[in-house]
Amino acid sequence: MALTCLLVVVLGAALPLLFFSPAEAGVVGVNYGRVANDLPGPASVVQLLKQNGITMVRVYDTDPKVLTALANTGIKVMVMLPNNNLTAAAANPSYALQWARSNVAAYYPATQIHAVAVGNEVFHRRPDLTPQLVPAMTNVQAALAKLGLDAAVKVSTPIAFTALKDTFPPSSGRFREDIAQSVMKPMLDFLQRTHSYLSINPYPFFAYADQPDKISLDYALGNSNPGVRDNNTGLVYYSLLDAMLDATYFAMDKLGQTGSLNVRQSIGSHSHKLYVTETGWASGGKPKLGKTPHSGGRRLEAGDGSQAASVANAQAYNNNVINRVLSGKTGTPHRPHADMDVYIFALFNENQKGEGPDDSEKNFGLFYPNETKVYEFDFHGGGALTKSWCVANEAVGDARLQAALDYACGHGADCSAIQPGAPCFEPNTKVAHASYAFNSYYQRNGRARGRCDFAGAASVVYQAPKYGNCVFPIKA
Repeated sequence: MALTCLLVVVLGAALPLLFFSPAEAGVVGVNYGRVANDLPGPASVVQLLKQNGITMVRVYDTDPKVLTALANTGIKVMVMLPNNNLTAAAANPSYALQWARSNVAAYYPATQIHAVAVGNEVFHRRPDLTPQLVPAMTNVQAALAKLGLDAAVKVSTPIAFTALKDTFPPSSGRFREDIAQSVMKPMLDFLQRTHSYLSINPYPFFAYADQPDKISLDYALGNSNPGVRDNNTGLVYYSLLDAMLDATYFAMDKLGQTGSLNVRQSIGSHSHKLYVTETGWASGGKPKLGKTPHSGGRRLEAGDGSQAASVANAQAYNNNVINRVLSGKTGTPHRPHADMDVYIFALFNENQKGEGPDDSEKNFGLFYPNETKVYEFDFHGGGALTKSWCVANEAVGDARLQAALDYACGHGADCSAIQPGAPCFEPNTKVAHASYAFNSYYQRNGRARGRCDFAGAASVVYQAPKYGNCVFPIKA
């Protein structure tokens, strides 16, 4: 996990009102980290994944016990060739072939390994290995080809967001000079040639924690907010994650890779695909920011972003990401038709991560080690969460709220409670009435994915809305 820093300026904007735009949903998985001494065994973890509808997992090695436990489950797996093996894989094709034979072919297809991560955040964690990265990726991919697995198992490498610079506005995004032409250009050529995808680890959590005075919390979490405009392009961003992703797309554009942050080919068409190999939000502890240009390696103090980590914030961020991907809203303002899969970091709280007992690195898990949830979430695509509501985004303006309200009331929402004299007429505001109508529509449609959006006029929340004395219904 690498730290991220992004400067933003909040400005208002509006989008066209397109209530429903069906899209093929992406896949959301989890990172199964094991830097802990109190985690359940692999067999129990597999049952936990299945019980919670988690169909994709990323591991940080090729542990035989883990890969064997995942066999015949239908769960897709990304394995990793560790950073310590990069030099050998880069220097010796025979080593890469033996590694692929022992750690991929030996388990496939019973264990549905679909990707190999060659290293992890090499530029950030092991910059001394940077020259070996692309040669190692090339040799591992060639090894998979010799084994007849190159079509089924793609090769990539997760990069930290710190591989980019000048990330705001997103259109200014570019890769650092020390890696742009020497590493990123040949890497992107390799990924395009092998029909693979770039993998990136963006963390709005660290960006917000580093600059809470400049970044809106709702914007960082992906909640309803006024939006952030890129004055170079006129594009408006409603989530910091989107801004980070588009900064990456623009960085690729500058290296001549326009439209190929992927790429998966299909008959007669190309579909852009990005793997977000890590993103998440801590539910507790304090961030310890690393030595980035903006943080200077300082330790956060009270009032300086140290309150970023909380159960409520983690629940909001991760559920927003999960619901967004499962609803098919994987595009960004710069790449509206892009596809995207995401791995949430992480499956468990890991007690041996970080520095000291209060480090937020220990608290990124969806589950405690005893397999209970840290907070409610839903990988099934709607309907399983016990408590969620749909509310209006006041920032889009009364005209759009009225149009969306009329749509909801005309398509199954029970709007009787917001008529004059009815229990929820007061407060008599557009945002209150629209929220009630949106929520009724959302609940009556089983809290299904895509039923709380209205082209950005609404969003899902996990705390009961409060408008006067009105009680918002919730599906049992």
